[in-house]
Amino acid sequence: MTSMNSIDEVQAALAAQDYVCGRALATVVFLSLKLGRPLFLEGEAGVGKTEIAKAIAAALGRRLIRLQCYEGLDAGSAVYEWNFAEQMIAIRTAEASGGADRDALKSELFTEDYLIARPLLEAMRSQPGGAPVLLIDELDRTDEPFEAFLMEALSDFQVTIPELGTIKAPEPPIVILTSNRTREVHDALKRRCLYHWVDYPNFDRELEILHTRAPEAAEALSREIVAFVQKLRTEDLFKKPGVAETIDWAKCLLALDVITISPDVIADTIGAILKYQDDIARLQGAEASRILDEVRAELAPA
Repeated sequence: MTSMNSIDEVQAALAAQDYVCGRALATVVFLSLKLGRPLFLEGEAGVGKTEIAKAIAAALGRRLIRLQCYEGLDAGSAVYEWNFAEQMIAIRTAEASGGADRDALKSELFTEDYLIARPLLEAMRSQPGGAPVLLIDELDRTDEPFEAFLMEALSDFQVTIPELGTIKAPEPPIVILTSNRTREVHDALKRRCLYHWVDYPNFDRELEILHTRAPEAAEALSREIVAFVQKLRTEDLFKKPGVAETIDWAKCLLALDVITISPDVIADTIGAILKYQDDIARLQGAEASRILDEVRAELAPA
């Protein structure tokens, strides 16, 4: 377990989990932990929003509980559901034995034995090692009614199950919310959080990240990879590659024993960086060569 009692300690603790971050992000993480405020991270896909929650949980020795958001997610799916299959077996068993008391059976069916806890309920329960890290991932995929419910749940750190009553967290979880900004999240929810925009890293920081995640890559190859991906982000693409794609591409090139990038290598491995056919088609042939030439010109010693 690692201490995070200062901004420097936060950076060091995250670095120990192979998460490289700047001082601005480390500062907002420190303040979120110090003040007990949810942390709202917004940014493009693949820039490391989800990974920071994993790194914080690992550094603190806490359990990570992840609520993956999706369109149509409702409060019931996020909090709990009853194990209907087991309840039906219990009912049939009671009926087969004869003389089942309906009222007694009903009270027995709606107990913890038949309750399936979903992420929000799990986060409200006592956990070994202390309060868990609750990751509410890609909140922008949900709708406004779920946002309103979430705002209430995070205000008091409690949820209500009609058959069992209100369950309040003995210790508030460490809450991290992420959004890819496919739509705007309501201001009322954002105001309850500390906010940080997670941007694409600059060349030096992305190179440092690549050294951390793919240390076996040679320095020259790593610099080419980062420079090429950074150059791609300046192109008119439907979906710009994130840091996750940089790391994936580096690992693909290492698996192929590539020493230096060439147009043929780019053509063979472009699916590791770009995920849409229109973007891939745009990088075929001369266009990939043009970008590679620009990269090499920038990397050439002055």
